[in-house]
Amino acid sequence: MKPDDGYIAYIVNPKSGARSTKLTGRQFEEYLVKKGFQVRVSLTTSLENACELATEAAVDYDCAMVVVVGGDGTVREVAHGLEGSDKPLLIIPHGTENLLANELGFDEKLKTIVNTFEAGFSRPLDLGSANGKCFTSIAGFGFDGQVVRRVSLQREGHIDYFDYFWPIWRTFWEYKFSPVRVELDGEEIFNGRGLVFVGNISRYAVGLQILHYADFGDGLLDVCIYKCASRVRLLKHSLMTVFKQHAFGSDVIYRQGKDISVSSETADMATEIDGDPGPALPVQIKVIPRAVNCLVPEGAKPAGIRTRIVRALG
Repeated sequence: MKPDDGYIAYIVNPKSGARSTKLTGRQFEEYLVKKGFQVRVSLTTSLENACELATEAAVDYDCAMVVVVGGDGTVREVAHGLEGSDKPLLIIPHGTENLLANELGFDEKLKTIVNTFEAGFSRPLDLGSANGKCFTSIAGFGFDGQVVRRVSLQREGHIDYFDYFWPIWRTFWEYKFSPVRVELDGEEIFNGRGLVFVGNISRYAVGLQILHYADFGDGLLDVCIYKCASRVRLLKHSLMTVFKQHAFGSDVIYRQGKDISVSSETADMATEIDGDPGPALPVQIKVIPRAVNCLVPEGAKPAGIRTRIVRALG
């Protein structure tokens, strides 16, 4: 990309980041300016505003590409705003987990961002749509959704891993394993007590490979269902997931598809998408193939646990 190709829309969530000294976003902006690029910085006021800014950039002929600086929620909304546009998206991760950035192979180094920009290597990114609400990474139903609901209720700004400890602990002891029904491409694949994950990336929180075979650009969504009706079974599933053996278990259903329906007799079953509270059940999920072009480090692999912890702690 050259400076005369157009300006770069720089969408920044000012509240995101583990600490004020985390300067990757500002350093990359300075790099672009020194290289002669016109950078138009916009600070988001809400997640909805992030989507609006991206939508405006998507239809602006003079805009050459979009950079987003923020966490999973901000990235999700910017990707939603760019859906169907040919403008490339570059992610600078500044949140707690940064699930999509981790999957694409980004680490905490400015050098990685610069090299990715200069190489210009891109890959198409599928998006998911849950009752019309976009997600880039993973949707969770049941236990996972309840944890996110608790975190959201107590959240007052940037969060870190420690903010999840008590919500996970309380949910573990208080969670009622409600029945859930899942259909995949018109076929019922599960009806019973369990935990459900639907997503586009292979690694979830702290690198757990729940959706082990997921590929963010294959036009499919992966579904992992843990048959689970007790805390003992939940612990067993957790250990099997840590050791990457869960997908082979007889009490786990792992499938791929394009159209997923999740419903439950329990009206208040919690849901989450990309770490934020999700829509109420029933939820209809569809894949939006090749929705966004993302610049990615060429040949990079999903970030490991060390990178995730370093980024989260700042």
